[in-house]
Amino acid sequence: MNKYKKLALNTMIFAIGSFGSKILVLLLTRLYTKNIDPIGMGIKSQLEMTALFLQPIFTFALQEYLIRFGLDKNYDKRDVFTTSSIITAAGMAAVIIIVPGLRFISTLSFIKGYSLLLSVYVCTSSLRMLCAQFVRARDMVKLFALDGILATLLLLIFNLLFIEWLHMGVKGFMLAVILSDLCSSVFLFLAAKLYKFVSPKHFKISLAKEMMNYSIPLIPTIVMWTITSLSDRLFISNMHSSRVQLGLDMAGIYSLAAIVPNLISMVSTIFFQAWNMSAISENESADRSKFYERVYNAYEAVLFIASAGLLLFIKPVTAFLNNTSNFEEYSTVYIYAPILVASAIFLSLDQFLGGIYTATKHTQNSLWTSAFACAANLILNYFLIPAWGIQGAAIATFLSYFMCFLIRMVDARFYVPFKVNFTRSLVNTAVIIIMCVIIIKSPKLWGLWLIPLCAAVIAYNFKALQATMHKVLKKRSSKTA
Repeated sequence: MNKYKKLALNTMIFAIGSFGSKILVLLLTRLYTKNIDPIGMGIKSQLEMTALFLQPIFTFALQEYLIRFGLDKNYDKRDVFTTSSIITAAGMAAVIIIVPGLRFISTLSFIKGYSLLLSVYVCTSSLRMLCAQFVRARDMVKLFALDGILATLLLLIFNLLFIEWLHMGVKGFMLAVILSDLCSSVFLFLAAKLYKFVSPKHFKISLAKEMMNYSIPLIPTIVMWTITSLSDRLFISNMHSSRVQLGLDMAGIYSLAAIVPNLISMVSTIFFQAWNMSAISENESADRSKFYERVYNAYEAVLFIASAGLLLFIKPVTAFLNNTSNFEEYSTVYIYAPILVASAIFLSLDQFLGGIYTATKHTQNSLWTSAFACAANLILNYFLIPAWGIQGAAIATFLSYFMCFLIRMVDARFYVPFKVNFTRSLVNTAVIIIMCVIIIKSPKLWGLWLIPLCAAVIAYNFKALQATMHKVLKKRSSKTA
């Protein structure tokens, strides 16, 4: 099977497995907004982001080194899984010991009352990631996709039980995630027969050191991306301003606005799961630069088209996702979502370019470019949030992702040179920003103003997408002839 066909097939399988599950997770937002007030939503959001912050630290970036070494044919998969399992177990033990103490840090006071649940949450999330990423590394993408569907269905059932019926609020949400992840881990362990890959004799200290050397630069990288998201909420929760309203309830509103771009991230994640495997597998191929060019052109076009379409329907989408029957404050979410949609485009492109660092093992570059984005985000948050509130946090996020994109576009192409149409990228960005400003300002008949702009993005990018797909299909035909 040639590289284009395999990428397309894996993307399709991940889409089948992920699309329904991710849509279902988005729809759970209605359940949350019906039963949890804005302050509770702020706590829920910060607990989620804290878990995302802790998980890569205590597992040594498990999600990165397991897929990288698991796909590499030079390593015995039993060695990879056993060594990864022991590293993960050590990290989980550390979580149980250390995490409960975080509640005494004033900035993390929202952890009080949730420290035990947070510890278990991180452990079960790590366990599921261990099993799921190794299943991917064995190229069992259909099972990986099936697990995504089953885990989400269980998440829905547990959420209904704990939140809708037992009215347990934030604690109910955490219990639902914990049980869903635990069931998923058991399912994958048995269905993929992972027990055959675990044996004390396959623990290799030399491999563990190699994994650590590879992943340690990635830990700050992953953590920094999480800090970028978590810091927004912490700044909004803890800062004071005489110009705009801030506080834990506004952090809850911001967290709901940040859910809307997940529709873009959903497209990105589905593609990236397949792309990451292809990038590693094709790292030594003779025509990898042309491969990157064609895939990047199509990927960028899809992101801008999807974002323009989402912005066109931003108000009905946010109204559908958020239940305002009990908390009217949620009706303002659509005003804060547009800039975050634009941010999601460049976060996705940053991930694409970061895949070059992963494939070529230049993870230190991933570290310093992420560090720059994180530092920029923190500085911008400090100045913009007191002045513009939630909108300031969104702008800070966009600018930090955009700056990281510019840096990586120059730096990453030293390792895999491929051509990029910068004019198209800048025009697309300008039109998307104009659409965002129109939505935020909401002039009379603003919805009609968005239609020609959305149509322009589709027309402008469809040609690039069509040209790329023609080259891909032509390549496939020549390969199979």
